[in-house]
Amino acid sequence: MSETPDSAVRTYTEQHRAAFLDDLAEWLRIPSVSAQPEHDGDVRRSAEWLSAKLGETGFPVTEIWETPGAPAVFAEWPSEDPDAPTVLVYGHHDVQPAAREDGWSTDPFEPVIRDGRMYGRGAADDKGQVFFHTLGVRAHLAATGRTTPAVHLKLLIEGEEESGSPNFRALAEKHADRLAADAVIVSDTGMWDEDTPTVCTGMRGLAECEIELYGPAQDIHSGSFGGAVPNPATEISRLVAALHDEDGRVAIPGFYDGVTDLTDTERALFAELPFDEATWLRTAKSGAASGEAGYSTLERVWARPTAEVNGIGGGYQGAGSKTIIPSSALVKISFRLVDGQDPDRVQEAVRAWAESRVPAGVRHRIAFQPATRPCLTPLDHPALQAVARAMGRAFGKKILFTREGGSGPAADLRDVLGAPVLFLGISVPSDGWHAPDEKVELDLLLKGVETTAHLWGELATALR
Repeated sequence: MSETPDSAVRTYTEQHRAAFLDDLAEWLRIPSVSAQPEHDGDVRRSAEWLSAKLGETGFPVTEIWETPGAPAVFAEWPSEDPDAPTVLVYGHHDVQPAAREDGWSTDPFEPVIRDGRMYGRGAADDKGQVFFHTLGVRAHLAATGRTTPAVHLKLLIEGEEESGSPNFRALAEKHADRLAADAVIVSDTGMWDEDTPTVCTGMRGLAECEIELYGPAQDIHSGSFGGAVPNPATEISRLVAALHDEDGRVAIPGFYDGVTDLTDTERALFAELPFDEATWLRTAKSGAASGEAGYSTLERVWARPTAEVNGIGGGYQGAGSKTIIPSSALVKISFRLVDGQDPDRVQEAVRAWAESRVPAGVRHRIAFQPATRPCLTPLDHPALQAVARAMGRAFGKKILFTREGGSGPAADLRDVLGAPVLFLGISVPSDGWHAPDEKVELDLLLKGVETTAHLWGELATALR
């Protein structure tokens, strides 16, 4: 009996599994830690390694793109079909810092395989999830008999994601013509768990601010002056207390302008996930759930904007007492944003709200960090459905849908290229991103290979 295309993909993947894992281990041995200057040479070596390996895979174009920081890797493999759609894959080759003394069972940059898992820094975040595309495209060609992919395939693998992607937007804008695509695949994400394959449909954005209030020119005696001059610590506390209303909603006027509300379909799909709040609370190290009234825990984390106090301080912090009115006080606040919110408008609203609450006799400083925009792909988008079908063929299961509460540079690609962003990842929560003993489940990694082998044909049809 001849093989079906799906079984041919699986056969090819299994036949090349050992060599694929050997290559991945070789890449993981390069400590490409972008946050530590002493590893600048390793980050460059990682880019050079990947560029060469993509060339070996068959990409006729592989280039290293320089930035003011760490280098990125670009690769391109045109389809022989001139009318084929173009797909860009995004990932990153830099990794988080790691050392044996952090709690690793083995050297973090000497990968080992135990119990069907590969342990090593970057195994899941994000080298493993970048690398499965190399075997995936080869399996795609082998199973279909093609000599080029069914889509015009491009890769952009940056080297500074773990340092906040400070140069990524400028890089995308500089090379916008080369990066032009009909869809973007982000392989820097994950699934619900080992038994529940899922596709992420969006990520929240992020705006961060620091507010400092200044009162007396120096700390002064609370007995001589208390109750008669403004106290910056008191005023910063009032500011924080006014941040939310009694229903847990952010009380800043204009904050919710443009928010895309959850549809009934999305809420129903979230409810299908095997979510156990007690287990989630243990992971959160919290004794109770809290948040905006009228929304479930998953809806709050994935689909609603938030305001969180990340730090607050002012005045005497030492042992015992020091009866003063402090000269200044500070609060750091982060705002997670959802689709439809404009970070610039949110910052303007926050500034206006804070300034309106500063009393006479108190000076203020409000500073914002560069913002990250939210990103969402509608459930009925044909490209998203193509991703779900490809994953369903690989896993042989119904694919459910999630969002992510965190933030990343995906929205920059959407904005610069004007293309929908799709998330494809096989990592699971137990993989320990940024933690000691980071690992990737090898069976899931190979399912990622199979998914991408099916994906290019699915997208070639969906995007025409």
